[in-house]
Amino acid sequence: MDAVTRKIPSHEVTYARLRDLVLFGHLAPGAPVTIQGLISDLGAGMTPVREAIRRLTADGALLPQGNRRVSVPHLTLGLLEQVAFARLTIEPKLAELAATHLNPALIDRLQGLDNLVDQAIRAGNVPGYLAANHAFHFALYEVSEAAVLVDMAQSLWLRFGPSLRVVCSRYGQAALPDRHSEALAAMRAGDPIALARAIERDIEQGVDQVRLAILQGEI
Repeated sequence: MDAVTRKIPSHEVTYARLRDLVLFGHLAPGAPVTIQGLISDLGAGMTPVREAIRRLTADGALLPQGNRRVSVPHLTLGLLEQVAFARLTIEPKLAELAATHLNPALIDRLQGLDNLVDQAIRAGNVPGYLAANHAFHFALYEVSEAAVLVDMAQSLWLRFGPSLRVVCSRYGQAALPDRHSEALAAMRAGDPIALARAIERDIEQGVDQVRLAILQGEI
């Protein structure tokens, strides 16, 4: 049985659904949600939901609140600086490593994902932007052959994504980070260093916006 036809375990499906709720900001930072509510929203049983919560809590993406409630933690300035340092260390390196594995078909795929990013920005579609932006970055990172670094990057995005959603929703199109055109140009030029630098600037843009929002008490 191949990967396409193999049945995905229900607990993995539940985890992926809850992870996406956190990653794309559908659960607002600081707003508690009940485990029973998540069971209803995810269409899953108590055991897989509790397991998904346990895994996301271990990643720092959820915070137990007692009374069968959890919430997405607020991103403080101190935590943001740690997340930013880690992202700016790991993700440009992933891009540099991925550059040696790029081919025209993959670059075309990444261009298609960036087209979805651009469409979402023009439409002011924040959830669509967040999903397409994530897909662009991790389609690139996944070919780096650096699985440990990819896992670390995923965990960092879980901590950063909810706050970025708040910023993007409040400030509109101007708050949607996108330096992908620079990254794509570097890919086509076969320049790993320029690709890493473009990804670094893309991250810095989003971090700067979230930092400003924190300093101004917006999130």
